[in-house]
Amino acid sequence: MPRTFADLALGDRFVSESQEISKQEIIAFARLYDPQGAHLKAKPKGDTLLGGLASSGWQTAAISMRLFVETMNVEGAMIRVAVDGLRWPKPVRPGDALRVEIKILSARRSTKRPEFGVIRYRCITRNQEDEIVQRYLATAILPARGRKLGTGAQKNGQ
Repeated sequence: MPRTFADLALGDRFVSESQEISKQEIIAFARLYDPQGAHLKAKPKGDTLLGGLASSGWQTAAISMRLFVETMNVEGAMIRVAVDGLRWPKPVRPGDALRVEIKILSARRSTKRPEFGVIRYRCITRNQEDEIVQRYLATAILPARGRKLGTGAQKNGQ
């Protein structure tokens, strides 16, 4: 059943399923969006800044986003209004299995639009060795209960 703001509370934790990333996926993404050597071909560990073939951080972010969306299962949409401290402390390699861990740090009703809630959360992406490969803090808005973003009547011309 889809979640709304009313279903989330301070301290709630969620963990996604894992998704494995292949060498072919890393290279295909790099060709389209981040065509740097460390993402395009396998080289000996000492030959690249990342120590061999590694996923683009943006690919890690995209995979993490998919896992986040599937895990949170928010009714309508959850719109991020800020992402802070995005870090990729460890490269993602072919064969890594990624999962996200989400913790709600704060939750409040929007003062401007009470039909929505505002949450602050921490999202950590880990590999199969439990190593952190991505982390960030974010603020997002989502329907408070049974309302989809963009479907309600607007007040005062807003």
